[in-house]
Amino acid sequence: MMLRVFFAFGLVVTVAAGLTANSAFAETPVEVLAAIKAEASGTPGFQEFSAARGESFFKTKRNHDLSCSTCHTDNPAAQGKHSETDKIIKPLAPAANEERFTDMKKVAKWFKRNCNDVLDRECTPQEKGDVLAYLLTVRK
Repeated sequence: MMLRVFFAFGLVVTVAAGLTANSAFAETPVEVLAAIKAEASGTPGFQEFSAARGESFFKTKRNHDLSCSTCHTDNPAAQGKHSETDKIIKPLAPAANEERFTDMKKVAKWFKRNCNDVLDRECTPQEKGDVLAYLLTVRK
């Protein structure tokens, strides 16, 4: 009996410590934007990020007649749907979905995948920063 209690207590402590450690590394969308800016500032022709450019980029159709808004809708605070699979996509705007842009690895993964789908290439740091600057202005 004592062994079970000790094991259960140890498991709870281990899980709690793991959750605390993970939240210590969580990023905010503003921190992610700052990391993208650090990357972008080293590229020739870098301009400060622009929400207006980001909105235009987000809504402009490109290769394959796709844009970011094809799946994420013209209102990134709304639920979207994947154009091919019909899979529901949670809102992209951080104001409507607090999980968005809180993990730099996920941000890099999804920008890479989605930019390749829409542009047939990766987005530049300028494009990523402009889009995130726009998404940070979108309210519920």
